[in-house]
Amino acid sequence: MIVDLPDTTVSKISRSLVSVREEGGAVALGRVLTLIIATRHGIEEEAIEAANDASREHPMRVIVLMLDDPDGEPRLDAQIRVGGDAGASEVVLLRAHGAAGSNAESLVTGLLLPDAPVVAWWPADTPEVPSRSAIGRIAQRRITDAATQPDPHEWVLNLGGHYAPGDTDLAWTRLTRWREQLAAVLDQPPYETVTAAEVLGAEDSPSTPLLAAWLTLQLKIDVTWRYLDPQEWESGIKSVRLTRASGDIVLERPESSTAILTQPGQPSHDLAFPRRSLRECLAEELRRLDPDVLYGRVVTEGCALAESTQAEPRG
Repeated sequence: MIVDLPDTTVSKISRSLVSVREEGGAVALGRVLTLIIATRHGIEEEAIEAANDASREHPMRVIVLMLDDPDGEPRLDAQIRVGGDAGASEVVLLRAHGAAGSNAESLVTGLLLPDAPVVAWWPADTPEVPSRSAIGRIAQRRITDAATQPDPHEWVLNLGGHYAPGDTDLAWTRLTRWREQLAAVLDQPPYETVTAAEVLGAEDSPSTPLLAAWLTLQLKIDVTWRYLDPQEWESGIKSVRLTRASGDIVLERPESSTAILTQPGQPSHDLAFPRRSLRECLAEELRRLDPDVLYGRVVTEGCALAESTQAEPRG
């Protein structure tokens, strides 16, 4: 069900939500959180689709806030989506024009689920310091995405400079499979010290320095990392090499959907290693509503160390 509310107010939207639930039989009792998606008109549907998919695991109210045309006539347009048009969530789209968008916090506070956590997500345009923004101040968790920033590399290396408990970035979430696989390998004999490590990734991969930062903290060694030329590798992380006395452990992608794990004295293993979808990353971040302490250490301590170990690209 889709209900359009042109030139409306927050109180009218709230009343319409109640009416839609009563008429359609939908209930809000199972909603576990409010997700605020702060984006711009024209790119919102991909984020809504990811949120709808994630809502099957985390039923929620989704508020999509779009601040358009700051110099236009003040007006608030809204749309409510429930049922099959909203997955297991209920979606409220707010498109504020002119002065109607001058106070983003006031636009959403009257629509938040009572006594439920608030998560803010910026799929593209992100405030310089998310935790100090109007939306960030009312959220327990704040999700950004380095991959959508004008300079992903610079954004990742500066994450620690404005980190606040509750912050996270999808560049970190995309590393989950890599971290799980590498941790599993090092938990098996022989239990030798890793003496050197190298991470290689494409120029578009802000996750590359984050993985190097995580390894730096976990292994307590300098981890060399660098970006590959696009002709060598087009997108994402290419490989990780860990050096021990018995030989090298190598986890490498020959293509974007698979990886090969090579260890001394063992046959190589082919692993399914597809790049994670936006829906998977969002759903993972919504599983925890407390601060990610490890992420905080990686961006505040590890990234500074990793920046000093970036290798020069091969000429």
